[in-house]
Amino acid sequence: MESNQSEQVKSVKKTERGASLVEYALLVALIAVIAIVAVRTLGTTISTQFSSTAFQLNG
Repeated sequence: MESNQSEQVKSVKKTERGASLVEYALLVALIAVIAIVAVRTLGTTISTQFSSTAFQLNG
């Protein structure tokens, strides 16, 4: 009886560990998507600003 309960506890721990791994992977993927969107959006604006500043410095 205790052996069966022990196996169930081990099974639950493995399942929780796998679920945590999936949650972390989804979190990393979400952060990556947000970073890509931010770089694309801000990248154009920052590039324009640098170009404008360089043009003004060169006179």
